[in-house]
Formats: sequence, structure tokens, C-alpha cells
Amino acid sequence: MRFKIILILGVVFGILVFIIFRFLAPLLFDKTVEKIGETGRYSATNLPTSILELVGDGLTKIDSEGIPQPSLAKSWESTDNGKTWTFHLREDAHWQDKTKVTSADISYNFEDVQIKKPDNNTVVFTLASPFTPFPGVVSRPVFKKGLLGTGEWKVSDLSVTGNYVQSLTLVDKDGNKKIFKFYPTEDRVKLAYKLGEIDVIDELIDPSPFNTNSWKTSELEPLTDNQRYVGVFFNTLDDNLKDKNLRQALAYAINKEALGFKRAYGPLSPASWAYNPQVKPYDFDVARAKELINDSKQLSDEQKKNLKIKLVTTLPLLPIAEKVANDWKAIGVATTVSVTQSVPSDFQAFLAMYDIPSDPDQYSTWHPQGAENITHYTNTRIGKLLEDGRMEIDQEKRKKIYLDFQRYLVEDAPVAFLYHPITYKLVRK
Repeated sequence: MRFKIILILGVVFGILVFIIFRFLAPLLFDKTVEKIGETGRYSATNLPTSILELVGDGLTKIDSEGIPQPSLAKSWESTDNGKTWTFHLREDAHWQDKTKVTSADISYNFEDVQIKKPDNNTVVFTLASPFTPFPGVVSRPVFKKGLLGTGEWKVSDLSVTGNYVQSLTLVDKDGNKKIFKFYPTEDRVKLAYKLGEIDVIDELIDPSPFNTNSWKTSELEPLTDNQRYVGVFFNTLDDNLKDKNLRQALAYAINKEALGFKRAYGPLSPASWAYNPQVKPYDFDVARAKELINDSKQLSDEQKKNLKIKLVTTLPLLPIAEKVANDWKAIGVATTVSVTQSVPSDFQAFLAMYDIPSDPDQYSTWHPQGAENITHYTNTRIGKLLEDGRMEIDQEKRKKIYLDFQRYLVEDAPVAFLYHPITYKLVRK
């Protein structure tokens, strides 16, 4: 009898222990460990901003409308129309080692910028010329040696092979972990997920095969990315595409609604404080497209009869490129599609995804002297607007400038704006 009682008590005790460790212990003792896959090659000094912002803060932070807000700096001003910027630090900001943040700790590597720190709480930047968007530039997080920041998450481990980060482990004050693993391509990230190396993929562009019933153990969350657009960029030096009529015709000819995404109408995010919703929409109109080609004064009759376009794109956008090509063929423009792995140095039309900056300033992309002006676009009026926009200190006047910039750029059509892409977050249940 005593043996039976001991046996029963042992079984009951075992069940209680199982319940405690199976259901209660995770609530009391377990810490979350999130293994996240990232696409891209990054050095320790060039990690994605989305990760850096978990660890540290900049002098400012950008809100949902693209407007700089206080962060490590509680306030700032410019007394000479945007050439000199003075930032005043918060007195209560501390690094993760509990030391106070002072001006001596603030380090940004800018060319042609003089930096002075007259006291522990003041940083003064003197630029070579006025630049109104500068408060947004210093939103990038700053760190002490060893990626020691001011944020909720602290770097506990960093694995580097050669010049590239392989993994990065962050931990918060409660012991929860985020382990970021980096892979060169999206296909390699997908393979890592299938092999169980990671449990989360952020910003997945192509969701296949995880959008099928065979992956019931995973959740796929779509998110429209308003900070990017997909568009067809035209080489404005091309013998045919230098004609505005043809560029507009090609924009009208694309059935954008059939692409299945949220339409993009211009160069700025619809969330931006400077967004212009009243630009020419280029709704699908085959008749208008043909009319514009027929009415062109720059194209000869021979050119109109033998219009040919070579459309270049990247592999993820190939299905979209094929749809665009078919739409152009329908208006008599013979179109071939090819794939590239990088921005081509010479092209006629390039279907690509563009990262929209948080500030409406797009001098580098659309000014004749812009470093990223891949379309070779030149327009005196737009060039002047872009010059004025980065020197105007009054936000309402700046807004007026960028409203005009968007209207004239869309009218001139150096790019056919198509849609804001959808990215996906993949999470293992």
C-alpha cells in the first residue's frame, strides 16, 4: 500500500512539474529569441537604418510625414538661412553604459562640414552652402565605440567574416533577443527559413512559395511600402525617348490598375507633408497613347512606324516588365525585355524600384547635375525649383516649391510612375 501511495504521489508530482515547465515556466522565466533574416551585404558601419534605430538615436528622428522631430537634440535652429545649424542636446540622454550623452560623443562623418562643440550640450554644423533638409540628415543614429547606443536594444554579439557582418545579436533589459542573420540574396534568405536557421523574414519582395497552402505553419503579412515606388525610367538622351510625347504615350499605354498594387502618381510618398495629389494621373488610355505618337513633332514618320524599345529590369520585377512590354506592343511599339543585376550605365527604358527619401529634396535624382540622374534629365524650371527647395527655410514656401516640382516633373514624364510595392513579413507560427 505504501509503495502504491508513493507511486501515485510520484506520478502526481511528475504531472505538476510537467505543467509548471510546460505552461508556467515560459511565462515566468523564458525570454523571447527572434531570429530574423536580412537580405544584403553590410559592414559593421553600414548596417540597415531599421536595425540601427533599435540600438541608437540620432540628433533628430523622422515622423510619418517626413518631418524631423526632437530626439537626442531637444531643439535646433539656423540663423543664416540654412548654412549654419545649431543643435541643443537633451540633458537627460544617456548611453547604455549609463554615462551622459555630451556633444563630445556626437560624431558624424560629413564632407565639407565644419563641426564645433562650444559646450557639453551644443553641436554646431557649418555647411559649405545652405541646405534646408539638414535636420533630417542627422536623424541617423550615433554610437560610441562598439556600437554602444542610447536605444532599448543593446549589441551583445557581432559576427563578421571579411568585411561583412554575418550575424548581429541584440538584447533588451529583460533579456529578450533579436538575432539578425545576413544573406547575399533573397533566395538565400528563403533557403535559410526553410532550413530553420531563421524564423522571420522582413521586407520579402517575392513571397513564393510561402503563399501556398503547403506553408500553413507560417504567417505572411503584406505591407504596402509608400516609401518606394516602381517606375519605368526613360533615357532622355535616346533618339526616340527625348520626345516628351512618346514618353507620355508610353505612360498612358501601361494598364497600371491591372498590375495589382496601389498606384504611385508621383515622386514623393503619399504620406509626405509636401505630397501633391493633383498631378496628371496617366490613367490607362490606349487611344490617347496612339494620338500622342501620331501628333509628335519630333518623331519622323519613319520613326513612328518603327518604334522599338529595349526594356531592362531586375529579376524580381521581370513579370511586371513583361506586362509593360505587352501593353507597349499593343500601341505598336516593339518591345524586348532583358534582365540586369545592377543599374545599367546605358539603357532606353529601365523598370526599377526607387527608395523615396524622407525629405522632398530630390536634387540628386532630377537636377541636371545630380549624381544619381540616370535618365540624363534636363529641365531648367525643375532644376531651379530643386535648387530653391533645398535653400528655402520656411516650410510653407518649401511646400509650394515641391508641389510645383511634382506637377512639372510628372507632366514631363522622364519616368512612368506605376505603383508602390508590397513587401511581406514572413513569421513562423
